Amino acid sequence: MKKRVVITGLGAITPVGIGKDEFWSALLAGRSGIGRITRFDPSDYATQIAGEVKGFEASAYIDKKEAKRMDRSTQFAIAASKLALEDAKLDLAAEDKSRIGTLIGTGIGGIDTLHEQYKVLFDKGPGRVSPFFVPMMIANMPAGQTSIAFGLQGPCSCVVTACATGTNAVGDAFRMIQRGDADVMVAGGTEACVSPAAVAGFCSMKAMSTRNHEPEKASRPFEQGRDGFVMGEGAGIVILESLDHALARGAHIYAEFAGYGSNADSYHITAPAPEGIQAAKCMELAINDAGLPPEAVDYINAHGTSTPLNDKNESLAIKRLFGDHAHNIAISSTKSMTGHLLGAAGAIECIVCALSIATGKVHPTINYENPDPELDLDYVPNQFREKTVNVAISNSFGFGGHNATILVKKYQAN
Repeated sequence: MKKRVVITGLGAITPVGIGKDEFWSALLAGRSGIGRITRFDPSDYATQIAGEVKGFEASAYIDKKEAKRMDRSTQFAIAASKLALEDAKLDLAAEDKSRIGTLIGTGIGGIDTLHEQYKVLFDKGPGRVSPFFVPMMIANMPAGQTSIAFGLQGPCSCVVTACATGTNAVGDAFRMIQRGDADVMVAGGTEACVSPAAVAGFCSMKAMSTRNHEPEKASRPFEQGRDGFVMGEGAGIVILESLDHALARGAHIYAEFAGYGSNADSYHITAPAPEGIQAAKCMELAINDAGLPPEAVDYINAHGTSTPLNDKNESLAIKRLFGDHAHNIAISSTKSMTGHLLGAAGAIECIVCALSIATGKVHPTINYENPDPELDLDYVPNQFREKTVNVAISNSFGFGGHNATILVKKYQAN
């Protein structure tokens, strides 16, 4: 029999705030975290804006010497994990750590480290490249270093599915607990690629907004004037537990993690499949997995990237699956405020779903000024809404045609 799984801890490192409370307050206030890039000089770039994490000091979470041997993406992951474990009030000293696993993904990995060490290689030669280069750069290291930092000896893995990474990571962790591989999972995603090469690559694809003169208004999902996504950075970590384990230790439960769906467009390396057919099927998989009818869904945290194609296709997918009920669902995009955290996006958006259920509030989609006549759903424009949320789903769709949806619901004892 499959075990029930609940969310008991939340850790967020984001462009709008560090820690779940700061993060949630900013989202409800409709505050943007987008500004001019400061991590390098973006003057020669078509896109000069991003959602950077402000005020982050790695030494507040990690030994200073160790932190220097980690990519920024790994630092974010450990910091968010520490916040989530503290929020869950999980006493690791009293736990069987062989039953606590780690599943943290990243879409791109240590590209900042890669950039810096290539400069060293080309400028000073191979003898000057850091011995920490490879272990700092590789994509599994946020998961590996987190397991080392907290002594977690259960399953330890990473997911790399571009923009679907965070959602696949928490979904796969959910499965591990369901089938009894672990009692607790530290799960989520991290990303730190506001870096010269990554930004240049996305600029060359013409995928990002060029609204450099109005950074805070650049990410405008589902709105008529949207012109591309805005890159963000950060990490989101959730503590998932089997219900039995959570109840035995008297844990606070934010929500029950009840469904997960994952499939592929098998269409194009960057463009979503037309009409949102596979995206609709992915949502259906998650809803069926939870044993619920589509009409039970109250809230959708949309992938909502602010690109012309995604927002149109996602809206079509929602209508395709939900029919008339689509117009009754509150839909909002966290990315309107944080930008697109790529491999971390799905994880911070899982946190949003848990908090929407726990607080009875849905954050807005900001910068919704001129409705797109083709997109006629309820995108919770500009102001947060008091709303009882019993069932929420979160979508993530990644380059390569990766689709992932999770479903969380209000916890009920029976």
